[in-house]
Amino acid sequence: MVFNQGDFILVEYSIRVKETGTLLDTTDEELAKKENIYEADRLYGPTLVVLGRGWMNEVVEQELMKMEVNEEKEVEVPPEKAFGERDSGKVRTFSLKEFQRRGYSVNVGDVVEVGGVKGVVKSISGGRVVVDFNHPLAGRTLVYKVKVVGKLEEFKEKVKALASRHLNIAGSDIDVAYEEAEKKLVVSIPGKYLSRRELNYSKISLATDIFDMFKDAVEKLVFQETLSKTQAQTG
Repeated sequence: MVFNQGDFILVEYSIRVKETGTLLDTTDEELAKKENIYEADRLYGPTLVVLGRGWMNEVVEQELMKMEVNEEKEVEVPPEKAFGERDSGKVRTFSLKEFQRRGYSVNVGDVVEVGGVKGVVKSISGGRVVVDFNHPLAGRTLVYKVKVVGKLEEFKEKVKALASRHLNIAGSDIDVAYEEAEKKLVVSIPGKYLSRRELNYSKISLATDIFDMFKDAVEKLVFQETLSKTQAQTG
Protein backbone atom coordinates (compact mmCIF):
# COMPACT_ATOMS: atom_id res chain seq x y z
CA MET A 1 0.00 0.00 0.00
CA VAL A 2 1.23 3.45 -0.89
CA PHE A 3 -0.41 6.32 0.97
CA ASN A 4 -1.37 9.60 -0.66
CA GLN A 5 -1.52 13.24 0.35
CA GLY A 6 -4.61 13.80 2.47
CA ASP A 7 -4.79 10.24 3.80
CA PHE A 8 -5.64 9.85 7.49
CA ILE A 9 -3.27 7.39 9.15
CA LEU A 10 -2.64 6.41 12.77
CA VAL A 11 1.00 6.37 13.79
CA GLU A 12 3.03 5.31 16.82
CA TYR A 13 6.41 6.96 17.15
CA SER A 14 9.41 7.66 19.34
CA ILE A 15 12.03 10.34 18.66
CA ARG A 16 15.59 10.17 19.97
CA VAL A 17 18.72 12.25 19.57
CA LYS A 18 21.14 10.03 17.68
CA GLU A 19 24.26 11.42 19.35
CA THR A 20 23.04 10.93 22.93
CA GLY A 21 20.16 8.46 22.77
CA THR A 22 17.98 10.95 24.64
CA LEU A 23 14.25 10.34 24.17
CA LEU A 24 12.55 13.56 23.06
CA ASP A 25 8.99 12.45 22.42
CA THR A 26 6.91 9.29 22.20
CA THR A 27 3.34 8.06 21.85
CA ASP A 28 4.20 5.15 24.19
CA GLU A 29 2.99 5.98 27.72
CA GLU A 30 5.10 3.32 29.46
CA LEU A 31 8.26 4.37 27.62
CA ALA A 32 7.60 8.00 28.54
CA LYS A 33 7.32 7.03 32.22
CA LYS A 34 10.43 4.86 32.05
CA GLU A 35 12.54 7.65 30.57
CA ASN A 36 11.07 10.44 32.71
CA ILE A 37 9.35 12.50 30.03
CA TYR A 38 5.80 11.51 30.98
CA GLU A 39 3.16 14.26 30.84
CA ALA A 40 0.06 13.56 32.90
CA ASP A 41 -2.23 15.75 30.79
CA ARG A 42 -1.15 14.26 27.48
CA LEU A 43 -3.13 11.72 25.47
CA TYR A 44 -0.86 8.75 24.65
CA GLY A 45 -1.35 6.05 22.03
CA PRO A 46 -1.44 6.11 18.22
CA THR A 47 -1.72 9.66 16.91
CA LEU A 48 -3.47 10.93 13.81
CA VAL A 49 -1.32 12.10 10.93
CA VAL A 50 -3.00 13.64 7.90
CA LEU A 51 -0.38 13.33 5.19
CA GLY A 52 0.57 16.59 3.55
CA ARG A 53 -0.43 18.79 6.50
CA GLY A 54 3.10 19.14 7.86
CA TRP A 55 2.24 17.52 11.18
CA MET A 56 5.41 15.44 11.10
CA ASN A 57 8.91 16.14 9.87
CA GLU A 58 8.97 16.18 6.05
CA VAL A 59 11.63 13.43 5.85
CA VAL A 60 9.55 11.16 8.08
CA GLU A 61 6.35 11.94 6.22
CA GLN A 62 7.92 10.94 2.91
CA GLU A 63 8.83 7.57 4.44
CA LEU A 64 5.35 7.13 5.93
CA MET A 65 3.84 7.51 2.47
CA LYS A 66 5.80 4.46 1.30
CA MET A 67 4.95 2.21 4.26
CA GLU A 68 2.35 -0.50 4.83
CA VAL A 69 -0.09 -0.78 7.71
CA ASN A 70 1.69 -2.53 10.65
CA GLU A 71 5.10 -1.78 9.13
CA GLU A 72 7.73 -0.31 11.45
CA LYS A 73 10.74 1.71 10.35
CA GLU A 74 13.60 3.83 11.70
CA VAL A 75 14.17 7.12 9.92
CA GLU A 76 17.20 9.34 10.44
CA VAL A 77 16.65 13.07 10.04
CA PRO A 78 19.89 15.05 9.54
CA PRO A 79 20.35 18.43 11.23
CA GLU A 80 19.61 20.43 8.08
CA LYS A 81 16.18 18.75 7.88
CA ALA A 82 15.55 18.99 11.63
CA PHE A 83 16.58 22.05 13.67
CA GLY A 84 19.44 23.22 11.47
CA GLU A 85 23.20 23.21 11.88
CA ARG A 86 24.78 25.07 14.77
CA ASP A 87 25.66 28.66 13.91
CA SER A 88 28.55 30.20 15.85
CA GLY A 89 27.14 33.62 14.99
CA LYS A 90 24.19 32.89 17.26
CA VAL A 91 26.46 32.63 20.32
CA ARG A 92 26.74 36.17 21.66
CA THR A 93 28.37 37.89 24.61
CA PHE A 94 26.64 40.53 26.73
CA SER A 95 27.55 42.63 29.73
CA LEU A 96 26.24 41.24 33.01
CA LYS A 97 25.25 44.80 33.96
CA GLU A 98 22.98 44.93 30.92
CA PHE A 99 20.94 42.03 32.29
CA GLN A 100 20.96 43.49 35.79
CA ARG A 101 19.57 46.78 34.45
CA ARG A 102 16.69 44.80 32.97
CA GLY A 103 16.00 43.13 36.30
CA TYR A 104 17.48 39.76 35.33
CA SER A 105 19.35 37.70 37.90
CA VAL A 106 20.96 35.29 35.45
CA ASN A 107 22.51 31.89 36.08
CA VAL A 108 24.09 29.33 33.77
CA GLY A 109 21.34 27.33 32.11
CA ASP A 110 18.72 30.07 32.34
CA VAL A 111 16.61 30.88 29.31
CA VAL A 112 16.71 34.62 28.58
CA GLU A 113 15.08 36.76 25.91
CA VAL A 114 16.99 39.44 24.04
CA GLY A 115 15.39 41.40 21.22
CA GLY A 116 12.48 38.98 21.14
CA VAL A 117 14.77 35.95 20.68
CA LYS A 118 15.24 33.32 23.37
CA GLY A 119 18.65 31.86 24.22
CA VAL A 120 20.37 29.81 26.91
CA VAL A 121 23.01 31.26 29.24
CA LYS A 122 26.14 29.14 28.66
CA SER A 123 28.65 30.90 30.92
CA ILE A 124 29.11 33.90 33.21
CA SER A 125 32.63 35.19 33.81
CA GLY A 126 34.38 38.52 34.34
CA GLY A 127 31.16 40.47 34.09
CA ARG A 128 30.34 38.85 30.73
CA VAL A 129 27.41 36.59 29.92
CA VAL A 130 27.60 34.19 26.96
CA VAL A 131 24.20 33.36 25.49
CA ASP A 132 23.55 30.68 22.86
CA PHE A 133 20.61 31.51 20.60
CA ASN A 134 20.86 28.27 18.60
CA HIS A 135 17.96 25.86 19.02
CA PRO A 136 18.91 23.31 21.73
CA LEU A 137 18.77 20.56 19.09
CA ALA A 138 20.70 22.44 16.39
CA GLY A 139 23.40 20.23 14.90
CA ARG A 140 21.72 17.04 16.11
CA THR A 141 20.50 14.11 14.04
CA LEU A 142 17.09 12.83 15.08
CA VAL A 143 16.07 9.18 14.89
CA TYR A 144 12.35 8.51 14.45
CA LYS A 145 11.02 5.03 15.14
CA VAL A 146 7.62 4.98 13.45
CA LYS A 147 4.88 2.42 12.94
CA VAL A 148 1.73 2.83 10.85
CA VAL A 149 -1.00 1.11 12.84
CA GLY A 150 -3.96 1.92 10.62
CA LYS A 151 -5.59 3.97 7.90
CA LEU A 152 -8.96 5.66 8.46
CA GLU A 153 -11.48 5.44 5.64
CA GLU A 154 -14.86 6.31 7.18
CA PHE A 155 -15.89 9.96 7.43
CA LYS A 156 -17.01 9.78 11.07
CA GLU A 157 -13.85 7.97 12.13
CA LYS A 158 -11.76 10.66 10.50
CA VAL A 159 -13.69 13.40 12.29
CA LYS A 160 -13.44 11.58 15.62
CA ALA A 161 -9.67 11.13 15.27
CA LEU A 162 -9.28 14.77 14.24
CA ALA A 163 -11.33 15.90 17.24
CA SER A 164 -9.30 13.68 19.56
CA ARG A 165 -6.07 15.21 18.30
CA HIS A 166 -7.21 18.82 18.62
CA LEU A 167 -9.15 18.52 21.88
CA ASN A 168 -6.74 16.09 23.59
CA ILE A 169 -9.70 13.85 24.45
CA ALA A 170 -9.83 10.08 23.96
CA GLY A 171 -11.85 9.01 20.94
CA SER A 172 -14.00 6.84 23.20
CA ASP A 173 -15.32 10.05 24.81
CA ILE A 174 -16.24 11.68 21.49
CA ASP A 175 -19.45 11.12 19.55
CA VAL A 176 -19.94 12.24 15.96
CA ALA A 177 -23.28 12.65 14.20
CA TYR A 178 -23.79 13.76 10.62
CA GLU A 179 -26.92 14.96 8.82
CA GLU A 180 -26.10 14.64 5.15
CA ALA A 181 -29.10 16.59 3.86
CA GLU A 182 -28.07 19.69 5.82
CA LYS A 183 -24.35 18.95 5.66
CA LYS A 184 -24.45 19.38 9.42
CA LEU A 185 -21.81 17.82 11.67
CA VAL A 186 -22.28 17.46 15.44
CA VAL A 187 -19.27 16.72 17.67
CA SER A 188 -20.26 15.78 21.23
CA ILE A 189 -18.07 15.44 24.32
CA PRO A 190 -18.84 14.85 28.02
CA GLY A 191 -19.35 17.93 30.17
CA LYS A 192 -16.47 16.92 32.42
CA TYR A 193 -14.13 18.60 29.95
CA LEU A 194 -15.82 22.02 30.19
CA SER A 195 -13.41 23.16 32.89
CA ARG A 196 -10.45 22.95 30.53
CA ARG A 197 -9.14 26.45 30.03
CA GLU A 198 -7.97 25.87 26.47
CA LEU A 199 -11.09 24.03 25.24
CA ASN A 200 -12.59 26.93 23.26
CA TYR A 201 -9.30 27.63 21.48
CA SER A 202 -9.01 23.93 20.63
CA LYS A 203 -12.54 23.97 19.19
CA ILE A 204 -11.66 26.89 16.92
CA SER A 205 -8.59 25.09 15.62
CA LEU A 206 -10.62 21.89 15.11
CA ALA A 207 -13.36 23.80 13.27
CA THR A 208 -10.77 25.36 10.96
CA ASP A 209 -9.43 21.94 9.99
CA ILE A 210 -12.89 20.39 9.57
CA PHE A 211 -14.09 23.13 7.22
CA ASP A 212 -10.82 22.90 5.29
CA MET A 213 -10.54 19.12 5.03
CA PHE A 214 -14.25 18.39 4.52
CA LYS A 215 -15.26 21.54 2.67
CA ASP A 216 -17.65 19.67 0.36
CA ALA A 217 -19.29 17.67 3.14
CA VAL A 218 -19.68 20.11 6.04
CA GLU A 219 -21.42 23.49 6.02
CA LYS A 220 -22.58 23.56 9.65
CA LEU A 221 -20.61 22.45 12.69
CA VAL A 222 -22.11 22.06 16.16
CA PHE A 223 -20.14 21.39 19.34
CA GLN A 224 -22.17 19.78 22.08
CA GLU A 225 -21.30 19.05 25.71
CA THR A 226 -23.44 16.86 27.95
CA LEU A 227 -23.33 17.74 31.63
CA SER A 228 -24.98 15.54 34.25
CA LYS A 229 -26.66 16.96 37.35
CA THR A 230 -23.93 15.43 39.52
CA GLN A 231 -21.19 17.02 37.43
CA ALA A 232 -22.91 20.40 37.66
CA GLN A 233 -23.19 20.15 41.44
CA THR A 234 -19.61 19.02 42.00
CA GLY A 235 -17.92 21.03 39.23
